[in-house]
Amino acid sequence: MSASEVNDDPTHLRFELIEDGKVAFADYLREGEVLELTHVEADLALRGSGAAGRLMDGLLAIVRRRGWRVRPLCGYAAAYIERHPEHHDLLA
Repeated sequence: MSASEVNDDPTHLRFELIEDGKVAFADYLREGEVLELTHVEADLALRGSGAAGRLMDGLLAIVRRRGWRVRPLCGYAAAYIERHPEHHDLLA
């Protein structure tokens, strides 16, 4: 996995971004074609580096390619999408 690649891990219901051996992840629940983003977290070593934002950009790109929508239940995910109007069309 490259430093900037976000991957969906459907077995664990989360998207992951690995940078410098550390993980940023977003847990989700899926209802049909809607992903409920329940929790976003970055390893302490990644905090402040923008990793969580890169994770969100990557997972939202995957959601867009799949033709899905998101429902951000996590405060970070909701705030991120609110600050990035280019993703507003993905809201369920």
